[in-house]
Amino acid sequence: MLSHSLKDVVGGCSPRNGVLCCQFILPPLYETYHREEHRLPQHLWDSPARTTTEPKYFWVSGHSRGVGWGNVLQEILLNAHLAYKANRAYVFYNYTWNDDGSDYSNYNGKPIPSRIPLSALIRGPIVGGPFPPGAPASLAISEEYWHATCEHRKHVIPRAEVHGNLSSWYTSAIVEGWVQKLESVQEPCVEAGSEGGALFDWMTFGDKQSMHALWPDLSRSPILTHFFWSPLVERAFDTNRAAISPSAAFTPALSSHPLTATITSAQRYTAIPGLLVLHIRRGDYEDHCTHLAKWSSTFLAFNALPQLPDRFDPPAGGGWGENTPENFATYRERCFPEIERIVRRVREVAREDAARGVESVYVMTNGAASWVEDLKAALGRTGRFRSVASSRDVVLDWEQKYVAQAVDMLVGQRAQVFIGNGWSSLTGNIVAMRLANGFRGDSTRFW
Repeated sequence: MLSHSLKDVVGGCSPRNGVLCCQFILPPLYETYHREEHRLPQHLWDSPARTTTEPKYFWVSGHSRGVGWGNVLQEILLNAHLAYKANRAYVFYNYTWNDDGSDYSNYNGKPIPSRIPLSALIRGPIVGGPFPPGAPASLAISEEYWHATCEHRKHVIPRAEVHGNLSSWYTSAIVEGWVQKLESVQEPCVEAGSEGGALFDWMTFGDKQSMHALWPDLSRSPILTHFFWSPLVERAFDTNRAAISPSAAFTPALSSHPLTATITSAQRYTAIPGLLVLHIRRGDYEDHCTHLAKWSSTFLAFNALPQLPDRFDPPAGGGWGENTPENFATYRERCFPEIERIVRRVREVAREDAARGVESVYVMTNGAASWVEDLKAALGRTGRFRSVASSRDVVLDWEQKYVAQAVDMLVGQRAQVFIGNGWSSLTGNIVAMRLANGFRGDSTRFW
């Protein structure tokens, strides 16, 4: 089934010899991953357990849709951690661009999957995998199973019933408020009502203080310590390992190491010596950075943790929806840097102790091909690096193409040194994973 907007794209295709011929190949629907989620052993399809030993579930129906993977993942991490703290099984859901029932959606004139099963992107306790020994918890279930077993007996807690009594929009206050509420409810099937939207919204993630109190607990949570990328993402990384960071030393493929409950994320995703990764947003981010300047926005919550050396305090002179020309220029330099600024910042960071031995650069970017080539050439002219590659040099198969951001995140997570965008949620997730896995704070920097 096609969404209405995608029909407009397909409508431009031409019939040739009775066959509809287009300029694109329709994306995958990831049926295998959907089937494997369906078959999770905790999904008791034939005889749903409704006994005193039945797990208690927590479903957040107002989760984000139609936004980028970075925004969705940061929310998933906190929703799953909240469920874990409340001793309830987390109900995971598809990465959803469009939930109108269509298989495909139109994104900038090209078809994309309307939904990608979460297990095509990640694995671990969030998507129904086992918790580590010593962290007993109920196994997560899929949204599909939730609707089958809970739809007619669910207890809905309106978002406002909890958020109306919170002391702040900080993550710690939200987690504490919901945990207290959930502990007072005995019903097995609890839904956080969708009215009012996500439990953790843009105000929470956009406040530089929001993550400070929760971080010590979240960083030790099995939601992060046992967060893993899917086999699909790891295979893409393995296939492109030589392009990302050429090395004379033999490095065993991630996909050659079985994943067990005793392995941690820190053990699996060790640093790649000599690799510097840059996250550089282009395209629509030019307007977004202007919008951020208008409202004197701070770095996002994960990007403002106290372990990180780089700070951003909005310069004085800004107003409500307006700012000075000088301040707009400051934001642009930090949020939408041009090639000269990028090279200058790379030189600065490369001189620091954390960057000792760095010899390869990988650029995570959605920039135009010509601009990326100009950047790579400028970095090459510094004479500091043996190789410079970018997202555009990565070769992905049909299924991997639509999880490419996750592949880049795995690369950034493992960099010896990472320089990211302080206003980017994709950068923020990488920051969280690096810090939770024990990377030194001064190895993670910002423009």
